Amino acid sequence: MADDYRSRIGRLIRDSRQHRGWTQSQLADALGSSQSAVHRIEHGQQNLSLEMIARIGEALDKQIVSLGQPGPTHLRVSGGQQLSGSIDVRSSKNASVALLCASLLNKGRTVLRGIARIEEVNRIIEVLESIGIRTRWLGERRDLEIVPPERLDLDSMDVEAARRTRSVIMFLGPLLHREHRFKLPYAGGCNLGTRTVEPHMSALRPFGLELKATGGYYHAEVDRKASPTRPIVLIERGDTVTENALMAAARNDGVTVIRNASSNYMVQDLCFFLTRLGVRIDGIGTTTLTVHGRSEIDVDVDYAPSEDPIEAMSLLAAAIVTSSEITVQRAPIEFLEIELALLEEMGLDYDRSAEYVAANGETRLVDLTVRPSLLRAPHDKIHPMPFPGLNIDNLPFFALIAATANGQTMIHDWVYENRAIYLTELTKLGGNVTLLDPHRVLVEGPTRWSGAEIICPPALRPAVVVLLAMLAAKGESVLRNVYVINRGYEDLAARLSVLGARIEPFRDI
Repeated sequence: MADDYRSRIGRLIRDSRQHRGWTQSQLADALGSSQSAVHRIEHGQQNLSLEMIARIGEALDKQIVSLGQPGPTHLRVSGGQQLSGSIDVRSSKNASVALLCASLLNKGRTVLRGIARIEEVNRIIEVLESIGIRTRWLGERRDLEIVPPERLDLDSMDVEAARRTRSVIMFLGPLLHREHRFKLPYAGGCNLGTRTVEPHMSALRPFGLELKATGGYYHAEVDRKASPTRPIVLIERGDTVTENALMAAARNDGVTVIRNASSNYMVQDLCFFLTRLGVRIDGIGTTTLTVHGRSEIDVDVDYAPSEDPIEAMSLLAAAIVTSSEITVQRAPIEFLEIELALLEEMGLDYDRSAEYVAANGETRLVDLTVRPSLLRAPHDKIHPMPFPGLNIDNLPFFALIAATANGQTMIHDWVYENRAIYLTELTKLGGNVTLLDPHRVLVEGPTRWSGAEIICPPALRPAVVVLLAMLAAKGESVLRNVYVINRGYEDLAARLSVLGARIEPFRDI
């Protein structure tokens, strides 16, 4: 039994080392050990202390073994199965976390209907509860009640939870109206390269916010007398930057004009929510937002965020890569029209229903039925653009789809510094994906997928792309440490299994 555990831990260490791109010698140097010792460890031929396991995990930036809590979850996939049936798109992850942050604006009771019970949401809830906000799930419908205290206890913030999500950066907009001085931990989340907070600072300085970054925290000081004297022009048309500016403007006693604003789905959901709080916003869905703020917001509000267009695209990609006929219900069509137009050009056979309205009373939904299709590579490269262009988060799914099409497709991910690199993981499953530079890959199809064991990429969408490719790969595949998928998708493996996928969660130890 001891030999078996040594072998299993050794394999985990080997896989983590290879995923980081290190040789045995490089790991040995990091540990102050020898290459031969690392070789013995990886082959289960050496006893390991808990201290050594912890040191290896720290060197590789991977949790090897968990004590006192379940170890990381993996997925075993038996591929090559066709899918069938219907599946509903669930509510937007990005809208849900924005609305959780926006609840800080309200002194009254907030109820968010049908929000996704995902790890990203769980982390924000943990942060909210740690500073004194009471939350509880209502019934079995995934409705969340949020009740604030009279005074927030920011000194008691759950730092570990806050560091595991980038969304905590959206506390800045609401908190600057509640506190003269506060601090937030540096934001974490997906490993997508360096992300500067300067666009947030540029947007929030007119409201009196100044930040200093020291010791792992953003230290904020607020001049409560400050107020924008002219339109705020965002230096980046980012979603979270726009949301931060909107939340700051919502409780600014006056009219704030925000230009070069994102008009993406989660921003629109935030705007609709703020109007329920009594904040008038002109220009929703455009790049110029005029916000008529309120110095005090104390209302009981009930709101249901709309469905997630990125999850809808994930499900469409699952159908395409497995040559299946499925119906994706409750898809927010306004945020998928460019993607569908491109798929039509590539030869996708699909139908859409008549439009109907989401529970928020605003967003247009349709049901999409996708059928097996012979796809061809598009004439031009595929690249994202701010809404209403092809969604930045949907781009990785087109690498997977391009791998099923006849011909060569260039995927240009100009937004993130290194996300395109993770798409080369598809080569381990038989894909022909060539990295041209940190932003561009060349994909050639069609692909004969084959099973493999892969450590989950540290970025959400590429991780899901690998999982979906495994559905098409003949034989057995293993995807290790899928926490990043659980950050953004609720029960994705179980829901795909309802459509006929054969996916089994498991843990090593």
